[in-house]
Amino acid sequence: MNIQTKIAAGPALWVTEKAADLDSLTIDVIEADTPKPGPGQVLIEIKAAGVNPSDVKASLGHMPHAVWPRVPGRDFAGVVVEGPKHLIGTEVWGGGGELGITQNGSHAKYMALPQAAVRAKPENFSYEEAGSIGVPFITAFEGLREAGGVQPWDTVLVSGANGKVGQAAIQLATMAGARVFAVEYKPTDYIGHTNAEIEMLDSSSQDVAELVRERTGGHGADIVFNTVGSPYFEIANKALAKQGRQIFISTFDRDVSFDIFNFFRGRHKFIGIDTLALDSVHGARIFDVLKPKFEQGLLKPFPINPETVYGLGDAAKAYKSVLRSTPDRVILKP
Repeated sequence: MNIQTKIAAGPALWVTEKAADLDSLTIDVIEADTPKPGPGQVLIEIKAAGVNPSDVKASLGHMPHAVWPRVPGRDFAGVVVEGPKHLIGTEVWGGGGELGITQNGSHAKYMALPQAAVRAKPENFSYEEAGSIGVPFITAFEGLREAGGVQPWDTVLVSGANGKVGQAAIQLATMAGARVFAVEYKPTDYIGHTNAEIEMLDSSSQDVAELVRERTGGHGADIVFNTVGSPYFEIANKALAKQGRQIFISTFDRDVSFDIFNFFRGRHKFIGIDTLALDSVHGARIFDVLKPKFEQGLLKPFPINPETVYGLGDAAKAYKSVLRSTPDRVILKP
């Protein structure tokens, strides 16, 4: 079966069937009416919008709660062109779990949003940088918040460190003064920004849990931010300190072997984060906290590679590159 989607210059994405695979995905750009903002809403002209794995998975029919037809896209940067007079012309940024899932999202020329979801972007950010922040930093922030926050005396282990959420979690943890270990499935350097030195580990050739315990005098990791899920589940459990917390945001396998005895004896906590449940108003509140840190340079946006900035006409290439795990942040520019 094939899937055909249409991304509008305005607000419509149409899906005819679920795709058998990624290569079956085709995306057409269509012209559509500009959305009409309702009471308490503003109209945003989108200048740049990040492409996230969840955007692509929704377009492939892998999000059963997605409402069709609709425009995909959860992250955005743009300009308010309609709404209260004091907001007209404001350069804004944001992101939300409802965008592109249950209502029209940001992979279009225009998008209507509640005023409460709109925040002025950092002045030192380009549109591309601002449009790249949303899902990764909202996910990392919310995960660490749910885990009780990061303290300077904490040890944090981040699996999938070079993924976008992994990089955001490392930025936030090192900014808080925590000691950070990062792990990938092969020998590699860390490619993101950090506020302090971190130690990169290779799970293909090293006993990650043993090394973390050795480096911490037997203590282990107070927080494990497991961005990958099942492949690191056992490693993370072995690395957890007493009262340690493991954060999950994704997985390959749903079923994993679980040692209940070690769990309760270790007084461990498992924390699940689903940012689809966090709407754009919630995202705006998180951006309120993060914005000063970005303006001060303590947090940094993802580097923008011009080769992974696409127009809507090349949306299929952009979507496919995301699911094929490009290391670059992928951006659409209407």
